[in-house]
Amino acid sequence: MLDSQEHMVIISISAVERDAKLIVPSQKKIVMDSGQIGEALDRIASSILSASEDGVDDLVLVGIRTGGAFLSHRLTDVLTRKSGVRILNGVIDITLYRDDWTKISSKPILGKTELNFSIDNKRVVLVDDVLFTGRTVRAAMDALIDFGRPSKIELAVLADRGYRELPICANYIGITIHTTLRERVNVYLAEMGYADEVAVENNGQAEG
Repeated sequence: MLDSQEHMVIISISAVERDAKLIVPSQKKIVMDSGQIGEALDRIASSILSASEDGVDDLVLVGIRTGGAFLSHRLTDVLTRKSGVRILNGVIDITLYRDDWTKISSKPILGKTELNFSIDNKRVVLVDDVLFTGRTVRAAMDALIDFGRPSKIELAVLADRGYRELPICANYIGITIHTTLRERVNVYLAEMGYADEVAVENNGQAEG
């Protein structure tokens, strides 16, 4: 039999262990800095041009809002400089095309889609920051088809972290990162008010 004092000590220790499980310190590992992001975009641009056997007259880039939109603008600038041809760039918002949008909010916040050109018979390179389950890309393709019929859709991502739930893969990848499901891959960009970097962070909670 435990006396009352021993019983109180055990309860206190149990409470500390319980609280320790609820509060997990955030851990952050930088896997790409500003220079490496720039180099990755340069490599992706070179690969896109290498695959452009018939030239780039039919090439357009479309960034997936938000991170993908910023990266798409940067990649467009690199491609225009390398090719000497002005590459068209657009932005697409996929909020209403997500298969989980009703679970996020009854009044979702919609971003602006900016496609001021026809994508009919165009070679469209979708651009996103992180490729994970593939559901974001699927939603983006559904959205694109509502705007026209491209001759081809390709995908360029800065980071591929795996764990696909749909049969989707990227044509152009900046970096492949091996993670656990309890880790998050976050892309921070100057356009968002941060220093450019890609970080793997562990906040103790699995992603959906």
